[in-house]
Amino acid sequence: MNTTPSSQQESNPEEFGETAGLVDMAVFPQWIIFEDDDLLVLNKPGWLVCHPSKNGPLSSLVGAAREYLGADILHLVSRLDRETSGVVVLAKNKSAASAAQKAVDGKGCVKKKYIALLEGELEGTITISQPLADDKKSLVAIKTCCAIQKPSAKSALTIFNPVSISQSPDFPAATLAEVEIITGRKHQIRAHAQWMGHCVVADKIYGHDETLYLDFIDNGFTPDMAKVLPMKRQALHAYSMDFSKVFSPSHVFVAPLPADFKEFMASREIPIPDFLKG
Repeated sequence: MNTTPSSQQESNPEEFGETAGLVDMAVFPQWIIFEDDDLLVLNKPGWLVCHPSKNGPLSSLVGAAREYLGADILHLVSRLDRETSGVVVLAKNKSAASAAQKAVDGKGCVKKKYIALLEGELEGTITISQPLADDKKSLVAIKTCCAIQKPSAKSALTIFNPVSISQSPDFPAATLAEVEIITGRKHQIRAHAQWMGHCVVADKIYGHDETLYLDFIDNGFTPDMAKVLPMKRQALHAYSMDFSKVFSPSHVFVAPLPADFKEFMASREIPIPDFLKG
């Protein structure tokens, strides 16, 4: 079963980050990719945190999902960073959570593919296997770095496959890439993209100036920030999760490209490949 929402209308809060708006429950049903007695699969927008926050239930994806279902407990099987949009899987009961979590954590059981907009022109498929560890030298406490020599480093494998290149002569080159992660480390795609010299577009931590992230946490998305970042959030989208090896009937959950991706691609004249149309 290939499950894709027929249409999705995104909430468009004026602010991203700590000052982002609350979930509009009238819009929430449009985020649903799949639902049965065990699972709720959502297309998370790129301004919303997954985990419950101090600002009430409608300030997080899990909180809004609980409100929608009238449930006290939901199990977050897969999560995304605040500024990453796309497929998030929640389980409605412990048995479904256990089965899905084991599949997600097991190597090769669930295929996870992302769509990323990368700086520069990526000429061919690149596989990055640099181990990752906390970046103790960074001003940003949550930052990860490629660290072959660190005992604490964890193995990480990411495959970047370019599918479309910008055509506009008026802007710096950019590449639309399909990204497959074989492991699931913190900030894996973003750290590997930085390491290979093709940062994710508008990444405040792994871009060219990590102090943008600190400024963003304190002040939100400012006019000065808009001068150096072409999007309000990092251009990373969890496009699909394939549970074919886990569930019967098989489930492939797909989240269509969000509006801000399409707007950026149009401005840079990046053709949308056929598999992302619709």
